[in-house]
Amino acid sequence: MDSTVIVTGGLGRSGRWIVDRLADDHEVVCVDLDHPGYEVTPRENLDFRAADLTDAGETFDLVGDLDPDAVVHWGSHPSPTRHAGSRVFQDNVAGAYNVLVAAGRADATVVQASSESAYGLAFAEETPLPAELPITEEHPMRPEDPYGTGKVVAEEVADMVHRRHGVSATSVRPSWIQYPGEYACSDVDDLADGAGNCWSYVDVRDVATLVARAVADPPAGHEAVHVAAADNYLGRPTATAVEERFGRLPDDCDLDGEQSALSTAKAAELFDWSPEHEWRTARDADVPAPELWR
Repeated sequence: MDSTVIVTGGLGRSGRWIVDRLADDHEVVCVDLDHPGYEVTPRENLDFRAADLTDAGETFDLVGDLDPDAVVHWGSHPSPTRHAGSRVFQDNVAGAYNVLVAAGRADATVVQASSESAYGLAFAEETPLPAELPITEEHPMRPEDPYGTGKVVAEEVADMVHRRHGVSATSVRPSWIQYPGEYACSDVDDLADGAGNCWSYVDVRDVATLVARAVADPPAGHEAVHVAAADNYLGRPTATAVEERFGRLPDDCDLDGEQSALSTAKAAELFDWSPEHEWRTARDADVPAPELWR
């Protein structure tokens, strides 16, 4: 095992699953604002660093010292509602710029967390009808919030880093990430709840698998891909729910039954990836969260 992968935001809720999955095949350095402490014993193939990714000096120093083969940038403010909008935008954009440029200079493969929020559906003042169903990665970017706008900028940074440094980059656009045994996305009474992404979701284990494949077999340039479950979490046909909620369907609509509103065909083509988990079984699954140290 001779490849080194940095994972930023690796102590976060979804980041832990990614770190744990990658440590099966790589030497992983988990980077976050805090360190779990020198008294802990990391799981095999794992080490920890603390850094403020909005600080360019810290970030370039860290990446330069570690000289990784790949960098998974998963660290950011995960919502536009927990902090002031200016802080969400500034921190997320600065962090993406610093990490991705440092990775490019180190000739490291890049995988970063983007979001379905880049389309402007999830946090819009008034949720618009999608331009197409299922939504592909070519759907117009039209965010109305600092989080989604920051993700659009981060994808532009990935384009720039690929052009300037020639490294591979994958921007992963997850749907609403769920965790086995504690799905927050079922039992919907009002279709307005969840309409911002047309009731799509994804299991964190499927996210970790997609990230691992993007690290192991990166694309030639910069590609954005969805990661979503195969179905909606309503238990009813997606097109019927969309028409009931929005009053009509987009002209470009080709959905089958409970099929997800987010197409994952591109992830299947690039990475031979398909979702393995669905809400009916995963919401009650007894799967312990990863333990990164003891």
